[in-house]
Amino acid sequence: MNSPPLRLYTFAAPSRFYRLSGWLVPWLWAATVALTAAGLYIGFFVAPTDATQGESYRIIFIHVPAAWMSMVLYLVMAFWAAIGWAFNARLASMVARAIAPTGAMFTFLALWTGAFWGKPTWGAWWVWDARLTSELILLFLYLGYIALVNAIDDVRRADQAGALLALVGSVNVPIIYFSVKWWNTLHQGATVSMTAAPKMAATMLTAMLIMTFAFWAYAFAAVFMRTRAIIIEREAHAGWVAELTRGRMHP
Repeated sequence: MNSPPLRLYTFAAPSRFYRLSGWLVPWLWAATVALTAAGLYIGFFVAPTDATQGESYRIIFIHVPAAWMSMVLYLVMAFWAAIGWAFNARLASMVARAIAPTGAMFTFLALWTGAFWGKPTWGAWWVWDARLTSELILLFLYLGYIALVNAIDDVRRADQAGALLALVGSVNVPIIYFSVKWWNTLHQGATVSMTAAPKMAATMLTAMLIMTFAFWAYAFAAVFMRTRAIIIEREAHAGWVAELTRGRMHP
């Protein structure tokens, strides 16, 4: 008997997503470890010393990818939250919830490493710069989303309220990105652009891109694991979950 063709919605069923993500998670964790080791080695030991900032610039190999991830993950979270709200797609709402803690972690990491970079560069751990302030607001939006969806007992109402907050908060992402162009800020402009040649040495760019891929692998692994936990919690009364708990279904 021929198996049905794969479609975009093939793994929209929580049971199918659970099985697929369970197969992917170990590979994603392996990629995270390998890419992180390679990226940190190139960034901290191979890349040349910056002529202006000296050794302190090396924090960018963590700071910049974390900042990228903080913005992209928020948009992805808002997208899946909106899909869950508009189409009553249970799995989409679960994925949105699973993304929020990882996005908040990357936002905190970007702010923390930015402070370490700012002290030797600006002479202060924190300044109320437009980009720093809007990034801090992003952290509050993540935390607000997490608090809101967990404060409402009715799961469906919680998902809808969270989706509304996520969509409204997405306005902050372009503000973060364009803040250095719209206002006179201390934060330097982009060194990597899709429309212009990179403003850094090839070794530096390689380390930054490898760390970005490492963070993506981590994000997928963490989100998939958290989504699997949410699925088991929400689908506790489903037949396939009962089979899983009895060991008759491969995880």
